[in-house]
Amino acid sequence: MPKMKAAQISKAGGDFEIVERNIPEPTRNQVRIKVEACGICHSDALVKEGYWPGIQYPRVPGHEIAGRIDAVGADVTNWKPGQRVGVGWHGGHDFTCDACRRGDFINCKAEKITAITHDGGYAEYMISPAEAVAAIPEELPAAEAAPLLCAGITVFNALRNSGAHPGALVAVQGIGGLGHLGIQYAHQMGFRTVAIGRGKDKETLARKLGASQYVDTAAGDPSTALQKLGGADVILATAPDSKSTSALFNGLASNGKLVVVGAGMDPLTVTPIQLIQGRKALNGWASGTAMDSEDTMKFSALSGVRPMIEKYPLEKAAEAYQQMISGKARFRVVLTMAS
Repeated sequence: MPKMKAAQISKAGGDFEIVERNIPEPTRNQVRIKVEACGICHSDALVKEGYWPGIQYPRVPGHEIAGRIDAVGADVTNWKPGQRVGVGWHGGHDFTCDACRRGDFINCKAEKITAITHDGGYAEYMISPAEAVAAIPEELPAAEAAPLLCAGITVFNALRNSGAHPGALVAVQGIGGLGHLGIQYAHQMGFRTVAIGRGKDKETLARKLGASQYVDTAAGDPSTALQKLGGADVILATAPDSKSTSALFNGLASNGKLVVVGAGMDPLTVTPIQLIQGRKALNGWASGTAMDSEDTMKFSALSGVRPMIEKYPLEKAAEAYQQMISGKARFRVVLTMAS
């Protein structure tokens, strides 16, 4: 059978192995994608270290996948070989649970997750349920489209569903893999964009990305600084640091909302009084479905929002992953396929 290269994890906590596998065949409702690029996300640690319960190994990580349709299953009518497509975190749904019947596919009770339920994109080919596939605009190169399928959709979708209107004061905490995209999207959506980072050295980049104001957390309480600007209608928390995220809550204006997308493991500390005074809100946001991915990429193509990336070949998956997990990447790491 025809072969492909893949970077797999054979056991929880194991090392990356570059292996040769048979090229998989799609079943009736699946498509096969010839992968051109796959972003490396911090959530790939769930596979690498076995943090997600029930993962079957060996497993190929990667849920920021950009490539082209290579083959389709017998029942797939909406995709054809040669189309440029991507796949993100949401890897399919059952169409029958209560959430799906309401069109809330991201909360499907039997949601499939790319690279956790089935193999992901650290490979030359991958299989995906047809409903998880998103079209990629021609203007976006594969290596730039890939990070938008998780990092991009997460912040774009959170901001557009935050309730903020053009001209609202929107603060983006963190200038990293999520935050550098969040600042761009907030600016392009017409928000009065404030970037929150640690250290004066980050201000130049924050303003280049579209921030009109910069708050340095090393210089003082960020919530006080936000109140001096009038209070934030929305704070998008992208850094997975619960302590620093909690410290932002008092920076909200009345009826303001703290939206958390940075997936930390420690509890937030917000009191009922903080919520009650000014009718403030705290909520989280997951990534989104294939249509949300398409909206994200279309908006990015039209507005010029692009991820800052570092590219590595598939054979250097271990080195690329380490660059991401160390926090040294500026700002998204992307694997590219020689084929």
